[in-house]
Amino acid sequence: AICGHGCKYGECTGPNKCKCFPGFTGKTCNQDLNECGLKPRPCEHRCMNTYGSYKCYCLNGYMLMPDGTCASSRTCAMVNCQYGCEEVKGEVQCLCPSGGLQLGPNGRTCIDIDECSTGKAVCSYNRKCVNTFGSYYCKCQLGYELKYVSGRYDCVDVNECVTNTHRCNLHAECLNTEGSFKCKCKQGYRGNGFDCA
Repeated sequence: AICGHGCKYGECTGPNKCKCFPGFTGKTCNQDLNECGLKPRPCEHRCMNTYGSYKCYCLNGYMLMPDGTCASSRTCAMVNCQYGCEEVKGEVQCLCPSGGLQLGPNGRTCIDIDECSTGKAVCSYNRKCVNTFGSYYCKCQLGYELKYVSGRYDCVDVNECVTNTHRCNLHAECLNTEGSFKCKCKQGYRGNGFDCA
């Protein structure tokens, strides 16, 4: 089976037919599936969609059980957690529904961890980190575009000279570089390539 457009988070099962991994959808399995919108809902109380997955959390006064259900808890109600709580060795602790969130100074609300500035995020050289609430993603750097090449998605250099997105002078030639371009005045002209006289 050959999928010309590729299957980003899935496998090719027939000519241009993708079988997506759990948590992903779309023709090329490149879209996150919002499990929180599914019927029946996967969580009893509240649901937070994450990239490729989801997290369940409970209303205040309830405790998240291992099967995703919420059990009434007097101790949780007293602690007043933003995203429900758990009891560990008789002690009540508030929970955060994602690894990209941490408990705030009050021990009840969750605040975002900026993975991009803390260096927790790992993006390849041609991608830049974009922080989101509870997570992050890697976006193609300026001068690169996401393309399906030799069986996988990658950020590929944009040839500004071919796409005509350069700003070189009429009397200059455009030279493509990795992630950018250069302008050089033609013979008989002088300048920086953007202005040639």
